[in-house]
Amino acid sequence: MGKEKMRDKYLPKEFEEKLYEEWEKKGYFKPSMDKNKEAYCIMMPPPNVTGKLHMGHALDGTIQDILIRYKRMNGYNTLWLPGTDHAAISTEMKVVQKLKEEGKTKQDLGREKFLDEAWEWTHKYGGIIQEQQRKLGCSCDWERTRFTLDDGMSDAVLEQFIRLYNKGLIYKGKRMVNWCPSCNTSISDAEVEYKEEPSHLWHIRYKITGTKDEYIEVATTRPETMLGDTAVAVHPDDKRYKNLVGKTCILPIMDKEIPIIADDFVEMDFGSGAVKITPCHDPNDYACGLRHNLEMVEVFDENFKMGDLVPELKGMDLRSS
Repeated sequence: MGKEKMRDKYLPKEFEEKLYEEWEKKGYFKPSMDKNKEAYCIMMPPPNVTGKLHMGHALDGTIQDILIRYKRMNGYNTLWLPGTDHAAISTEMKVVQKLKEEGKTKQDLGREKFLDEAWEWTHKYGGIIQEQQRKLGCSCDWERTRFTLDDGMSDAVLEQFIRLYNKGLIYKGKRMVNWCPSCNTSISDAEVEYKEEPSHLWHIRYKITGTKDEYIEVATTRPETMLGDTAVAVHPDDKRYKNLVGKTCILPIMDKEIPIIADDFVEMDFGSGAVKITPCHDPNDYACGLRHNLEMVEVFDENFKMGDLVPELKGMDLRSS
C-alpha cells in the first residue's frame, strides 16, 4: 500500500468551515457557567452594519480571539459576547445611496417605508458581518448576539442616561458641531473629511470705538461669517496692538460694539495679525469664545441660509455665493 502524497498547498476552504461548524455545534464557545471558576468576558465593540468587515476589524477580532481562547484554555469561565451596531447616520446614508441608484428618495418613501428599507439593510449586512467573523474563526457565543437597538439594550441605555442626568453629568448647552444640511443633523468628527481649497485673505477695517479715524484691520478668509463676530483677537506679545487690548471696536454692517482681546492662538505673522472671532463658525474661534466668555451668534440656519441678523441679507444661501 503506497503512501499518500502530501498536498503542496494549504487549502483552508477544504476543512476550516466544517471544523468551525463542529466547534459551534458542540458549544465550545459557550461559557462553562461554573461559578467556581473565575469569569472572563469580552464585550465585542460592535461593528457598524454599513457594509463588510475591513482589515481593522480583522486585526481587532484576532486580538480579542487570542485573549478569549487563552483564558478559555486556562480554565476561566469565558464569554465573548458578539454584537452589531445600527450606526444610525452612516446606515441612513448607505440606504439613501441605495435608493438614489433606484431613482427614489427617502422623502418619496415616507418614514415607515424608509425604516423598512433600513431594517432590511441592517439584517442583510449584519448577517454578512457575522459570517465573515466566523470565517476569521472568532470564538463568540453566537446565540447571545445582541444588536444595539434590541429592546433590552435600548432600555439599559435609557436607564443609564437618566442616572447620569440625575447626577448632573448630562446637561443641555451650546456646542459647535459638524452639521449636514442634507440630513439636517449633526455628525461626528470621524465622519467628516477635510479638503484644502485655494482661497485668499480679505482685509476689513473695524473702527476703534470713540475715535474719529482709528481702525484695526482684520484679515480673514471667511468674510461671510462676519455678522457672527463677537470679538477681534490679537496675540498678547504683538506690540502693534498692545494699546488696543481691552478696548472695543465697531463690527461693520452690524454697527455693533465688540471687544478687542488678546489670545495665544493668534499668529502674529499671518495676515494683519488681527483676526475676527466668530465662535459659532470655526473650531478655534469656538474655543477662544469659551476662554473669553464671548457671545455665541449663529449666522446661518440649518439649511445654510442667512438668518435675520440683517433683514436685507436674510435668506441668502451660503452655497450659492
